[in-house]
Amino acid sequence: MSPPTPALSTPAPAPRTAAARIAPALRHPVTVGILAVVLAGAVGLGLVEGAGTAPAVAWDALVEGMFGSPYAVGSSLNSAAVLALIATGFTVAHRAGLVNVGGEGQLCAGGLAAAAVGTALPSGVPAALGVPLVLVAGAVAGGAWAGIAGLLRAKRGTSEVITTLLLNFVGVGLVSVAVHEEALLRQPVTSSETLPQSAPLPEGARLPLIGGIESPATAIVVIAAVAALVTGLVLRHTAIGLRLRSVGHSPAASARLGLPVTRLETGGLAVAGAAAGLAGASLVAIAPYMLAEHFSSGYGFSGLVVGLLARGSLTAVAAVSLLFGFLTNGGINLQLAAGVPASSVQIVQSLLVLFVAAAMFGTTRNGRAT
Repeated sequence: MSPPTPALSTPAPAPRTAAARIAPALRHPVTVGILAVVLAGAVGLGLVEGAGTAPAVAWDALVEGMFGSPYAVGSSLNSAAVLALIATGFTVAHRAGLVNVGGEGQLCAGGLAAAAVGTALPSGVPAALGVPLVLVAGAVAGGAWAGIAGLLRAKRGTSEVITTLLLNFVGVGLVSVAVHEEALLRQPVTSSETLPQSAPLPEGARLPLIGGIESPATAIVVIAAVAALVTGLVLRHTAIGLRLRSVGHSPAASARLGLPVTRLETGGLAVAGAAAGLAGASLVAIAPYMLAEHFSSGYGFSGLVVGLLARGSLTAVAAVSLLFGFLTNGGINLQLAAGVPASSVQIVQSLLVLFVAAAMFGTTRNGRAT
């Protein structure tokens, strides 16, 4: 009888190094965001020092501009709501595999339509009718503007990145023409000091305040919050969201499964445009209640940045929109009270994007290497 064969023992796995243990945590989106904020903040501190202002003075001015009064908070919330709407639409298009860089043009189209409808309403129009008409006009115009790029992609295979980008310049140009021509939207010229802008919207077409007389926060804050919440639920828990995700991952495979790929892509882009158009309408329906040249103030591009930083998360859209909205208004007071150029805040925001993009690129490369 042969002796029993000894059992082969499995070698114990090698202990993980400290670097291997912390690597997943460093790649987490929250960690990436925190590190990006810290690095961008350090650069911002250097800009403050370069402007010859004490960091404590600049910090006090920034905080005062963001939270120092009900007016500051309300104005910041309005800005954040506009950014959130654009970024929410960007997320929908991105879920379908499209990159909508035309938020600025779609916002201009929405503002143009809102001003045209609002100024055409009678002075005694009730708010229950006037406000929805203005907002719906903006959303429809923005959706139609984005639909141009969607149709070109569907019929001619044109990249939506190129078409939406070029349509930005057309939208901005149309606003400029409209507010300079009396035959279009310019208010009647009564003197040499009459500004190129539309007539004010009637009282019943203006967004109502939600924060009392001291705060300029309007109903667009509630609308943006509801839009982000509903969009998140639709994308996560409905068949439409699943189909959009499928098309975004693989249009060819989705087509073989019988999904209407072209319709889903065009629809996703149209929804993104409608959200940006709604944001443009809200800018016209809040103080000073008129359409003016450069009324968009670059919100379309800032909303694109918010969407990129959020990386498909509607929760992140809300958080980043609030951050950028408060920073934008704080930057204005930073220049007025501390003498630091407000463009410093824009530089910090741009660096946030660069740092997050670099982290995403590094994570992707490491994932492929492993």
